[in-house]
Amino acid sequence: MTTKEAVMASLNTIAVPGIPRSVVEMNLVRDIAINDHRVDVKLAAAAINKDTQDALKSQIEQMWGRLDGVTSIGVTFEEIGPIEVNNITNVIAIMSGKGGVGKSLVSGLTAIALRRQGFSVGILDADITGPSIPKMFGLNKIPEGSDNGFLPVISKTGIEVMSLNLLLPDENEAVIWRGPVIGKAIAQFWEEVLWGQLDYLIIDLPPGTADAPLTVLQRLPVAGIIIVSSPQDLATMIVKKAVSMAKLMNKTIIGVVENMSYLYVREIDKKIELFGSSKGQEMARAAGAPLIAQIPIDPELARLCDQGDIESYSSQDIERLGKFIAKTELNFPEGSLECKSCGNKCSH
Repeated sequence: MTTKEAVMASLNTIAVPGIPRSVVEMNLVRDIAINDHRVDVKLAAAAINKDTQDALKSQIEQMWGRLDGVTSIGVTFEEIGPIEVNNITNVIAIMSGKGGVGKSLVSGLTAIALRRQGFSVGILDADITGPSIPKMFGLNKIPEGSDNGFLPVISKTGIEVMSLNLLLPDENEAVIWRGPVIGKAIAQFWEEVLWGQLDYLIIDLPPGTADAPLTVLQRLPVAGIIIVSSPQDLATMIVKKAVSMAKLMNKTIIGVVENMSYLYVREIDKKIELFGSSKGQEMARAAGAPLIAQIPIDPELARLCDQGDIESYSSQDIERLGKFIAKTELNFPEGSLECKSCGNKCSH
């Protein structure tokens, strides 16, 4: 006779239509009951619309032939929201007090580096008024969903992405919103997007220390922050404000990334510091955290971002970044309790 483990293994081969991740990876399986020769499976509806539910039901009902002693399978859906389903192990915010230093670039490269380590990864683009993640990843698909929420859009290498730019009728449309509305949109991306089971969720924060970063640091269970800076004195001064904010809110800074650190000219084998000498170690001392990467100005990286193919980029700096984060132990902050209803670490 079949077992729940065998049923779960079979369910892990059933992909959610539109997402190359299984119902198990999306954490949709709520219950499995085995009685005689019948198996009953209960799935969370979450952001799954009726057509997708019907497609999943049909696929699962046909699994019976793969399970020992099973002659029929029943499938039902439980109407619960994504926040009750999501199970995210580590939430990392990419932060800087200044715009233009490359937070979105570092967010994207961090997600790519972790994905190459074999982890399941998502990116929540919280830079509501200046979203650039979809452009770098070449994403323009409108997210699917239901009345309960949205499904993320999946990148070429399997990174889940949600950004306001994916929801706009025109990616060039300006988002002219006041702070409270922006904060509400960020909260919705956390609560109403079906992220499923993720090892890491990377949050690309907007610049500054105002409403949007405050919403993320207060409402989301951020386990660690990566501070992004650049060599200019002005950038260093302003980024230190973000460091102060993180410390005031008792958030762990796990490392500092200096972007645009230098330009390497291969023909003469020389590094040219276009924006002055590195301030990376100075920022690391201010943050009380290690300098984990110095990303150069690389025309190839710029070209790939413009072409929406950032996932094709590789360098030793990015590889080291992924390995550093992967070996860093992150703890959910106090107040991020396990829900008694779903057993997941949530911010309810």
